Amino acid sequence: MLDAKPTNRFTVLLANEQEEWHQTVRGLLEPQGVQTVSAHNGREALDLIESTPVHVAVLDAQMPQLGGLQVIRMLRELHKATPAILLTSHLTNYLLHEALGMQVFSVLSKPVDLNVLLDALARVLRRYHENRWPGEEGNAE
Repeated sequence: MLDAKPTNRFTVLLANEQEEWHQTVRGLLEPQGVQTVSAHNGREALDLIESTPVHVAVLDAQMPQLGGLQVIRMLRELHKATPAILLTSHLTNYLLHEALGMQVFSVLSKPVDLNVLLDALARVLRRYHENRWPGEEGNAE
């Protein structure tokens, strides 16, 4: 797990058990000024979201300990409205229905096209942060 210091940077939680995936996505986002924090299972993801300012969570639906939907369900029960992008290798109507019911921002099929992921992250920034980095003047956060 990476160090999770509070920052004014747009912070993305990457929750997936594959370290290579973390390195690839981190390598794309961090040069753009985006901070990433990593979790390798659902419990780590939940702990990070509870203790660190996270602006969007990218969660694998199938992780050890807690899956992405379980993490989102627990966050909603705690009244945390962290936008979530769910990744799945088994996209079904049932999963989509569950995700929509929990107000998941986007559901993406694995293997994830990194351009599609970047587009979803840009849409979160526009929708929830008025196209501004968190902490930037004029932003409500």
